[in-house]
Amino acid sequence: MVTGIIGAGASGMAAALAAAENESGQIILMERQARVGRKLQATGNGRCNLSNLHGTSGGYHGENPGFADYALGQFPPAAALEWFRSLGLLTVAEESGRVYPYSDQANSVVDVLRFALEKPNITVKLGFEAEKVKKTASGFRIVSGDETVECDRLIVACGGLAGTKLGGSMSGYKILRSFGHSCTRLRPALVQLKSSWNAVTSLKGVRANCHAVILHDGKWFSESTGELQFTQYGLSGPVIFEVSRDVCQGGGEWVCRLDFLPDIAEDALVSELKRRRTTNLPVSELFTGILHNRLGRVLTQAAGISPSGAVSDLSDEELHQAAHGAKALIVHLTEPMGMDSAQVTAGGILTSEFDETTMESRLVPGLYACGEVLDIDGDCGGYNLQWAWSSGRLAGLSAGRNDT
Repeated sequence: MVTGIIGAGASGMAAALAAAENESGQIILMERQARVGRKLQATGNGRCNLSNLHGTSGGYHGENPGFADYALGQFPPAAALEWFRSLGLLTVAEESGRVYPYSDQANSVVDVLRFALEKPNITVKLGFEAEKVKKTASGFRIVSGDETVECDRLIVACGGLAGTKLGGSMSGYKILRSFGHSCTRLRPALVQLKSSWNAVTSLKGVRANCHAVILHDGKWFSESTGELQFTQYGLSGPVIFEVSRDVCQGGGEWVCRLDFLPDIAEDALVSELKRRRTTNLPVSELFTGILHNRLGRVLTQAAGISPSGAVSDLSDEELHQAAHGAKALIVHLTEPMGMDSAQVTAGGILTSEFDETTMESRLVPGLYACGEVLDIDGDCGGYNLQWAWSSGRLAGLSAGRNDT
Protein backbone atom coordinates (compact mmCIF):
# COMPACT_ATOMS: atom_id res chain seq x y z
CA MET A 1 0.00 0.00 0.00
CA VAL A 2 1.22 3.49 -0.89
CA THR A 3 0.43 6.58 1.17
CA GLY A 4 0.96 9.92 -0.56
CA ILE A 5 1.47 13.10 1.45
CA ILE A 6 1.36 16.57 -0.11
CA GLY A 7 3.41 19.02 1.93
CA ALA A 8 6.61 18.45 3.90
CA GLY A 9 6.01 20.98 6.64
CA ALA A 10 5.50 20.13 10.30
CA SER A 11 2.27 18.14 9.93
CA GLY A 12 3.37 16.47 6.69
CA MET A 13 6.64 15.22 8.16
CA ALA A 14 4.86 14.00 11.29
CA ALA A 15 2.37 12.17 9.07
CA ALA A 16 5.11 10.56 7.00
CA LEU A 17 7.00 9.29 10.03
CA ALA A 18 3.81 7.93 11.59
CA ALA A 19 2.73 6.18 8.40
CA ALA A 20 6.23 4.69 8.07
CA GLU A 21 5.76 2.83 11.36
CA ASN A 22 3.89 0.32 9.20
CA GLU A 23 7.03 -1.04 7.56
CA SER A 24 5.10 -2.90 4.87
CA GLY A 25 3.72 0.34 3.46
CA GLN A 26 5.40 2.85 1.17
CA ILE A 27 5.22 6.59 1.80
CA ILE A 28 5.76 9.27 -0.84
CA LEU A 29 6.23 12.75 0.65
CA MET A 30 5.82 15.51 -1.94
CA GLU A 31 7.09 19.07 -1.35
CA ARG A 32 6.99 21.90 -3.88
CA GLN A 33 9.93 23.76 -2.32
CA ALA A 34 13.60 22.86 -2.50
CA ARG A 35 13.79 21.61 1.09
CA VAL A 36 11.54 20.28 3.82
CA GLY A 37 10.38 22.34 6.80
CA ARG A 38 11.14 25.77 5.41
CA LYS A 39 8.53 27.59 7.52
CA LEU A 40 9.69 25.67 10.59
CA GLN A 41 13.10 27.28 10.29
CA ALA A 42 11.58 30.74 10.70
CA THR A 43 9.28 30.07 13.66
CA GLY A 44 9.93 31.64 17.03
CA ASN A 45 12.40 34.13 15.52
CA GLY A 46 14.55 31.21 14.43
CA ARG A 47 14.25 29.40 17.78
CA CYS A 48 11.22 27.22 16.90
CA ASN A 49 8.68 27.22 19.71
CA LEU A 50 7.77 23.62 18.91
CA SER A 51 5.14 22.93 21.58
CA ASN A 52 3.49 24.15 24.76
CA LEU A 53 3.08 22.06 27.90
CA HIS A 54 -0.47 23.43 28.18
CA GLY A 55 -1.21 22.61 24.55
CA THR A 56 -4.23 20.40 25.25
CA SER A 57 -6.14 22.72 27.62
CA GLY A 58 -8.01 25.06 25.30
CA GLY A 59 -6.06 27.57 23.27
CA TYR A 60 -7.55 26.52 19.93
CA HIS A 61 -10.02 28.30 17.67
CA GLY A 62 -12.26 27.64 14.68
CA GLU A 63 -15.93 26.98 14.06
CA ASN A 64 -15.50 23.77 16.08
CA PRO A 65 -12.29 23.99 18.15
CA GLY A 66 -13.26 20.78 19.97
CA PHE A 67 -12.38 18.91 16.77
CA ALA A 68 -8.73 19.13 17.86
CA ASP A 69 -9.29 17.44 21.22
CA TYR A 70 -9.01 13.83 20.04
CA ALA A 71 -5.75 14.25 18.13
CA LEU A 72 -4.23 16.30 20.96
CA GLY A 73 -5.34 13.69 23.48
CA GLN A 74 -3.80 10.87 21.46
CA PHE A 75 -0.50 12.71 21.03
CA PRO A 76 -0.24 15.40 23.76
CA PRO A 77 2.79 17.63 24.36
CA ALA A 78 4.48 15.11 26.66
CA ALA A 79 4.26 12.43 23.97
CA ALA A 80 5.47 14.85 21.32
CA LEU A 81 8.52 15.77 23.39
CA GLU A 82 9.31 12.10 24.03
CA TRP A 83 9.00 11.51 20.29
CA PHE A 84 11.43 14.32 19.56
CA ARG A 85 13.78 12.92 22.21
CA SER A 86 13.71 9.58 20.38
CA LEU A 87 14.72 11.44 17.21
CA GLY A 88 17.69 12.98 19.02
CA LEU A 89 16.32 16.42 19.90
CA LEU A 90 16.78 17.77 23.42
CA THR A 91 14.21 20.36 24.49
CA VAL A 92 13.72 22.88 27.29
CA ALA A 93 10.47 24.31 28.65
CA GLU A 94 10.06 27.86 29.91
CA GLU A 95 7.88 28.77 32.90
CA SER A 96 5.15 29.82 30.47
CA GLY A 97 5.04 26.28 29.11
CA ARG A 98 6.66 27.17 25.79
CA VAL A 99 9.03 24.47 24.58
CA TYR A 100 12.16 25.14 22.51
CA PRO A 101 15.03 23.01 21.24
CA TYR A 102 17.87 23.04 23.76
CA SER A 103 20.14 24.38 21.02
CA ASP A 104 17.81 27.40 20.66
CA GLN A 105 17.95 26.86 16.89
CA ALA A 106 15.01 25.99 14.65
CA ASN A 107 17.44 24.20 12.33
CA SER A 108 17.85 21.52 15.00
CA VAL A 109 14.16 20.63 14.76
CA VAL A 110 14.23 20.53 10.97
CA ASP A 111 17.43 18.49 10.93
CA VAL A 112 16.24 15.70 13.24
CA LEU A 113 13.04 15.39 11.20
CA ARG A 114 14.96 15.45 7.92
CA PHE A 115 17.29 12.69 9.09
CA ALA A 116 14.36 10.67 10.47
CA LEU A 117 12.74 10.71 7.02
CA GLU A 118 15.69 8.74 5.65
CA LYS A 119 13.89 5.41 5.90
CA PRO A 120 13.68 2.63 3.30
CA ASN A 121 9.91 3.03 2.98
CA ILE A 122 9.86 6.86 2.69
CA THR A 123 10.53 8.65 -0.59
CA VAL A 124 10.84 12.45 -0.45
CA LYS A 125 10.17 14.32 -3.68
CA LEU A 126 11.37 17.94 -3.54
CA GLY A 127 10.39 20.53 -6.13
CA PHE A 128 7.21 18.55 -6.68
CA GLU A 129 4.22 20.90 -7.02
CA ALA A 130 0.88 19.12 -7.04
CA GLU A 131 -0.61 20.70 -10.16
CA LYS A 132 -3.34 18.09 -10.64
CA VAL A 133 -4.83 15.79 -8.01
CA LYS A 134 -7.45 13.28 -9.12
CA LYS A 135 -9.36 10.37 -7.62
CA THR A 136 -8.84 7.11 -9.47
CA ALA A 137 -10.47 3.70 -9.23
CA SER A 138 -7.67 2.46 -6.99
CA GLY A 139 -6.72 5.64 -5.14
CA PHE A 140 -5.27 8.98 -6.19
CA ARG A 141 -3.09 10.43 -8.94
CA ILE A 142 -0.92 13.51 -8.35
CA VAL A 143 0.73 15.20 -11.33
CA SER A 144 3.66 17.64 -11.25
CA GLY A 145 4.93 18.58 -14.69
CA ASP A 146 5.94 15.36 -16.42
CA GLU A 147 6.00 13.38 -13.17
CA THR A 148 3.07 11.39 -11.78
CA VAL A 149 2.58 9.79 -8.37
CA GLU A 150 -0.03 7.10 -7.77
CA CYS A 151 -1.10 6.28 -4.22
CA ASP A 152 -3.79 4.32 -2.40
CA ARG A 153 -4.39 6.98 0.23
CA LEU A 154 -3.62 10.67 0.23
CA ILE A 155 -2.90 13.12 3.06
CA VAL A 156 -3.18 16.84 2.31
CA ALA A 157 -0.72 18.63 4.63
CA CYS A 158 -0.02 21.74 2.59
CA GLY A 159 -0.34 24.21 5.46
CA GLY A 160 -2.21 27.49 5.24
CA LEU A 161 -2.01 30.83 3.50
CA ALA A 162 -0.05 32.59 6.27
CA GLY A 163 3.63 33.33 5.69
CA THR A 164 3.36 33.59 1.92
CA LYS A 165 7.01 34.61 1.61
CA LEU A 166 7.98 31.30 3.24
CA GLY A 167 5.69 29.15 1.15
CA GLY A 168 2.18 29.75 2.45
CA SER A 169 -0.30 29.26 -0.36
CA MET A 170 -3.85 28.34 -1.37
CA SER A 171 -2.79 24.94 -2.73
CA GLY A 172 -4.17 22.79 0.08
CA TYR A 173 -7.51 24.57 0.09
CA LYS A 174 -7.79 24.22 -3.69
CA ILE A 175 -7.02 20.50 -3.60
CA LEU A 176 -9.58 19.77 -0.90
CA ARG A 177 -12.23 21.98 -2.50
CA SER A 178 -11.73 20.06 -5.74
CA PHE A 179 -12.95 17.00 -3.83
CA GLY A 180 -16.08 18.81 -2.65
CA HIS A 181 -14.86 20.16 0.67
CA SER A 182 -15.88 23.61 1.93
CA CYS A 183 -13.61 26.38 3.21
CA THR A 184 -14.40 29.12 5.73
CA ARG A 185 -13.22 32.70 5.29
CA LEU A 186 -9.43 32.91 5.59
CA ARG A 187 -7.80 35.74 7.54
CA PRO A 188 -4.48 36.41 9.29
CA ALA A 189 -3.95 35.42 12.93
CA LEU A 190 -0.99 35.89 15.28
CA VAL A 191 -0.23 39.03 13.32
CA GLN A 192 0.95 42.61 13.90
CA LEU A 193 -1.62 45.42 14.03
CA LYS A 194 -1.42 48.73 12.21
CA SER A 195 -2.20 51.99 14.02
CA SER A 196 -3.06 55.54 13.01
CA TRP A 197 -1.29 56.91 16.11
CA ASN A 198 1.45 59.25 14.89
CA ALA A 199 3.77 58.52 17.81
CA VAL A 200 4.33 54.87 16.87
CA THR A 201 7.09 55.81 14.42
CA SER A 202 9.07 57.56 17.17
CA LEU A 203 8.72 54.44 19.33
CA LYS A 204 9.91 52.01 16.65
CA GLY A 205 11.93 49.23 18.28
CA VAL A 206 10.83 49.98 21.85
CA ARG A 207 9.82 46.87 23.81
CA ALA A 208 7.77 46.83 26.99
CA ASN A 209 5.87 44.32 29.06
CA CYS A 210 2.24 45.34 29.33
CA HIS A 211 -1.38 44.30 29.59
CA ALA A 212 -3.27 44.85 26.33
CA VAL A 213 -7.04 45.05 25.98
CA ILE A 214 -8.74 45.22 22.58
CA LEU A 215 -11.97 47.23 22.51
CA HIS A 216 -14.47 47.23 19.65
CA ASP A 217 -16.83 50.20 19.77
CA GLY A 218 -15.98 50.53 23.46
CA LYS A 219 -16.74 46.91 24.31
CA TRP A 220 -14.24 44.28 25.46
CA PHE A 221 -13.05 42.01 22.65
CA SER A 222 -9.87 40.30 23.90
CA GLU A 223 -6.94 40.81 26.26
CA SER A 224 -3.53 39.43 27.14
CA THR A 225 -0.35 40.20 29.07
CA GLY A 226 3.15 39.96 27.65
CA GLU A 227 5.81 41.70 25.62
CA LEU A 228 4.84 44.51 23.25
CA GLN A 229 7.04 45.86 20.48
CA PHE A 230 6.37 49.13 18.68
CA THR A 231 7.01 49.17 14.95
CA GLN A 232 6.97 51.84 12.27
CA TYR A 233 3.42 50.85 11.38
CA GLY A 234 1.92 49.98 14.77
CA LEU A 235 2.06 47.22 17.38
CA SER A 236 3.75 43.83 17.46
CA GLY A 237 5.08 41.29 19.93
CA PRO A 238 3.57 38.23 21.66
CA VAL A 239 0.96 40.25 23.57
CA ILE A 240 -0.38 41.64 20.28
CA PHE A 241 -0.25 38.29 18.47
CA GLU A 242 -2.36 36.83 21.28
CA VAL A 243 -5.15 39.39 20.87
CA SER A 244 -4.94 39.92 17.10
CA ARG A 245 -7.33 37.21 15.90
CA ASP A 246 -10.25 38.83 14.05
CA VAL A 247 -9.28 42.38 15.12
CA CYS A 248 -10.44 45.04 12.64
CA GLN A 249 -12.70 42.54 10.90
CA GLY A 250 -15.90 44.41 10.09
CA GLY A 251 -16.66 48.06 10.81
CA GLY A 252 -16.64 50.11 13.97
CA GLU A 253 -13.86 51.58 16.07
CA TRP A 254 -11.03 49.32 17.18
CA VAL A 255 -8.58 50.43 19.87
CA CYS A 256 -5.91 48.81 22.00
CA ARG A 257 -5.69 49.97 25.63
CA LEU A 258 -2.21 49.46 27.02
CA ASP A 259 -1.22 49.23 30.68
CA PHE A 260 2.57 49.47 30.85
CA LEU A 261 2.66 48.87 34.61
CA PRO A 262 0.08 46.12 35.24
CA ASP A 263 1.53 45.26 38.65
CA ILE A 264 1.39 48.84 39.96
CA ALA A 265 -1.88 50.55 40.89
CA GLU A 266 -2.50 53.95 39.33
CA ASP A 267 -2.67 55.65 42.75
CA ALA A 268 0.71 54.17 43.68
CA LEU A 269 2.18 55.45 40.41
CA VAL A 270 0.77 58.92 41.07
CA SER A 271 2.39 58.88 44.52
CA GLU A 272 5.75 57.97 42.98
CA LEU A 273 5.47 60.75 40.41
CA LYS A 274 4.55 63.26 43.13
CA ARG A 275 7.63 62.21 45.08
CA ARG A 276 9.72 63.14 42.06
CA ARG A 277 8.67 66.78 42.41
CA THR A 278 11.30 67.00 45.14
CA THR A 279 14.05 66.20 42.60
CA ASN A 280 15.74 68.25 39.91
CA LEU A 281 14.48 66.03 37.09
CA PRO A 282 13.49 67.70 33.82
CA VAL A 283 9.98 66.87 32.57
CA SER A 284 11.47 64.72 29.80
CA GLU A 285 12.79 62.36 32.51
CA LEU A 286 9.54 62.04 34.50
CA PHE A 287 9.38 58.26 33.93
CA THR A 288 13.12 57.59 34.22
CA GLY A 289 13.69 54.35 36.11
CA ILE A 290 10.10 53.28 35.50
CA LEU A 291 9.69 52.95 31.72
CA HIS A 292 11.82 52.94 28.59
CA ASN A 293 13.13 56.50 28.13
CA ARG A 294 11.51 57.03 24.73
CA LEU A 295 8.21 55.60 25.89
CA GLY A 296 8.24 57.79 28.98
CA ARG A 297 8.78 60.93 26.92
CA VAL A 298 5.96 60.02 24.51
CA LEU A 299 3.58 59.34 27.40
CA THR A 300 4.44 62.68 28.97
CA GLN A 301 3.72 64.50 25.72
CA ALA A 302 0.52 62.46 25.18
CA ALA A 303 -0.67 63.73 28.58
CA GLY A 304 -0.38 67.28 27.23
CA ILE A 305 2.65 68.17 29.33
CA SER A 306 5.27 70.42 27.75
CA PRO A 307 8.64 68.65 27.53
CA SER A 308 10.41 71.80 28.72
CA GLY A 309 10.53 72.70 32.38
CA ALA A 310 11.04 70.74 35.57
CA VAL A 311 9.09 67.96 37.23
CA SER A 312 8.96 70.11 40.37
CA ASP A 313 6.66 72.54 38.52
CA LEU A 314 4.05 69.94 37.51
CA SER A 315 0.59 70.11 39.05
CA ASP A 316 -1.28 67.21 40.66
CA GLU A 317 -3.61 67.12 37.63
CA GLU A 318 -0.70 66.84 35.21
CA LEU A 319 0.83 64.00 37.21
CA HIS A 320 -2.52 62.20 37.31
CA GLN A 321 -2.80 62.56 33.52
CA ALA A 322 0.72 61.20 33.03
CA ALA A 323 0.06 58.24 35.33
CA HIS A 324 -3.24 57.48 33.61
CA GLY A 325 -1.48 57.47 30.23
CA ALA A 326 0.98 54.86 31.50
CA LYS A 327 -1.88 52.74 32.83
CA ALA A 328 -4.44 53.15 30.03
CA LEU A 329 -2.88 54.44 26.82
CA ILE A 330 -5.39 54.30 23.95
CA VAL A 331 -3.94 53.36 20.54
CA HIS A 332 -6.34 53.43 17.59
CA LEU A 333 -6.07 50.44 15.24
CA THR A 334 -6.69 50.45 11.50
CA GLU A 335 -6.06 46.92 10.22
CA PRO A 336 -3.94 43.80 10.72
CA MET A 337 -0.84 43.23 8.65
CA GLY A 338 -1.39 40.85 5.74
CA MET A 339 -1.02 37.12 5.32
CA ASP A 340 2.65 37.51 4.44
CA SER A 341 3.27 38.72 8.02
CA ALA A 342 0.89 36.35 9.83
CA GLN A 343 2.18 33.35 11.73
CA VAL A 344 -0.95 31.29 11.16
CA THR A 345 -4.18 31.29 9.16
CA ALA A 346 -7.51 31.67 10.91
CA GLY A 347 -10.16 29.66 9.08
CA GLY A 348 -9.73 26.74 6.72
CA ILE A 349 -11.42 23.59 5.48
CA LEU A 350 -14.50 22.71 7.53
CA THR A 351 -13.63 20.19 10.23
CA SER A 352 -17.22 18.87 10.22
CA GLU A 353 -16.32 17.20 6.92
CA PHE A 354 -13.60 15.08 8.58
CA ASP A 355 -13.54 12.32 11.16
CA GLU A 356 -11.67 13.68 14.19
CA THR A 357 -10.61 10.16 15.25
CA THR A 358 -8.78 9.44 11.97
CA MET A 359 -8.51 12.79 10.10
CA GLU A 360 -10.17 11.05 7.14
CA SER A 361 -12.57 12.88 4.86
CA ARG A 362 -16.25 12.10 5.36
CA LEU A 363 -16.76 12.89 1.67
CA VAL A 364 -13.94 10.97 -0.03
CA PRO A 365 -12.71 7.65 1.43
CA GLY A 366 -8.92 7.45 1.57
CA LEU A 367 -8.46 11.23 1.63
CA TYR A 368 -7.01 12.80 4.79
CA ALA A 369 -6.01 16.29 5.94
CA CYS A 370 -4.03 17.65 8.86
CA GLY A 371 -2.46 20.81 10.22
CA GLU A 372 -3.17 24.40 9.28
CA VAL A 373 -5.19 23.64 6.14
CA LEU A 374 -8.09 22.70 8.44
CA ASP A 375 -10.18 25.25 10.33
CA ILE A 376 -8.13 25.03 13.53
CA ASP A 377 -5.66 27.67 14.72
CA GLY A 378 -4.02 28.02 18.10
CA ASP A 379 -2.83 30.67 20.50
CA CYS A 380 0.66 32.10 20.38
CA GLY A 381 3.30 30.02 22.13
CA GLY A 382 3.67 26.61 20.47
CA TYR A 383 0.00 25.65 20.18
CA ASN A 384 -0.05 25.61 16.38
CA LEU A 385 2.98 23.38 16.04
CA GLN A 386 1.57 21.02 18.66
CA TRP A 387 -1.58 20.78 16.53
CA ALA A 388 0.61 20.05 13.51
CA TRP A 389 2.44 17.20 15.27
CA SER A 390 -0.74 15.73 16.78
CA SER A 391 -2.98 15.95 13.71
CA GLY A 392 -0.18 14.89 11.38
CA ARG A 393 0.64 11.82 13.44
CA LEU A 394 -3.03 10.81 13.67
CA ALA A 395 -3.48 11.22 9.91
CA GLY A 396 -0.31 9.25 9.20
CA LEU A 397 -1.21 6.36 11.50
CA SER A 398 -4.73 6.21 10.06
CA ALA A 399 -3.71 6.40 6.41
CA GLY A 400 -0.78 4.04 6.85
CA ARG A 401 -2.69 1.15 8.36
CA ASN A 402 -3.15 -2.01 6.29
CA ASP A 403 -6.92 -2.42 6.60
CA THR A 404 -9.04 -1.53 3.59
